[in-house]
Amino acid sequence: MAIPRQLPNAITVARIPLAVVSFILLLMGGPHGEADIALRWTAAIIFVVGISTDWVDGYLARRYEIVSEFGKLWDPIADKLLTGAGFVGLAILGEVPWWMVVVILVREWGITIHRLMIANEHVVAAAWMGKIKTVAQGVVLSWALLPFWLWIGVPSFSVVTLVLMWIVVILTIASGIDYVLAQIRGARKVAR
Repeated sequence: MAIPRQLPNAITVARIPLAVVSFILLLMGGPHGEADIALRWTAAIIFVVGISTDWVDGYLARRYEIVSEFGKLWDPIADKLLTGAGFVGLAILGEVPWWMVVVILVREWGITIHRLMIANEHVVAAAWMGKIKTVAQGVVLSWALLPFWLWIGVPSFSVVTLVLMWIVVILTIASGIDYVLAQIRGARKVAR
């Protein structure tokens, strides 16, 4: 079965409006404890659908050998918009610490800006550690966005969320270091 060559790219681009809609609904829903549960569920489900498409577009591109330079560049940007909006929304609502969100965003957008700056030379695809970090961010954000506190209780939910956020921060920093080291090794090879 043939699929349209641009389908993976269309799925990637679709994550951008999903990020915006999820973010707006999250803020409209309010923080846990006083949240409009319907809006919170809707924001969370839109996020989960959006982050799930990251796997779908990558699978389709590899499976049907239609990996494109556009996809290599825009897939991580769409991921960062979606996850960044989720982290910022949770920080605005006071559900995760701002300093953790800032660390995550500095790493994410620093590397994205670097990728854009060198895009004319070559496109840097995500490394395995970056993919693990993205999966961890998606899982933790799904946990934090879905209103599980209704069944678990806010204090227990908040403790689990904080522990998960620490894991994400550590993975985010480690994958950032891995990216920088890979770029240094690559630059040395080119210089030889």
